[in-house]
Amino acid sequence: MSTINGLPAHILLVHLVVVFVPLTALALIVCALSPAAARRAGLALPLLAFVTLASVPLTTEAGEWLERHVERTDVVRRHTELGDGLLPWAAGLFVLAVVVWWATRRAAGGRPFSSALRIGAAVLCAAVAVGAVVDVYLIGDSGAKAAWQDALTSSSGSTDSTSEGGEGH
Repeated sequence: MSTINGLPAHILLVHLVVVFVPLTALALIVCALSPAAARRAGLALPLLAFVTLASVPLTTEAGEWLERHVERTDVVRRHTELGDGLLPWAAGLFVLAVVVWWATRRAAGGRPFSSALRIGAAVLCAAVAVGAVVDVYLIGDSGAKAAWQDALTSSSGSTDSTSEGGEGH
């Protein structure tokens, strides 16, 4: 996929990743910490994680197309390198969401896990969730710099948008 309605698909698809990764991360942590929340979430948790996982390669592929159509700067290269690292985090979210869902079903069937195993799983879920969200932040920050770093100009030579007519606010 290269363009959507005349715009590069990457700049539109990236919003899926920016929304779904933190949402999945939060849902995973809540469900890992609260069996009641996991029961209420049911199959929605792994389905959300699957949509998140699927959105990453779509966005990355569209980003690779865009990369071939923009100037190759150091900032663009950095963004591309960071973007290539998100898929393992998304896969981790998906795998752990399936594990939490499966463990919740198992516990509902009268075969619960030990407290130590449940706490360990919750810590692992939190670590992967935080790592995924931090990675999305770093990727988004580098992407914003790649897109906007040299795009803003001021007629007075100043980058302070609050100044008008020489008056400082």
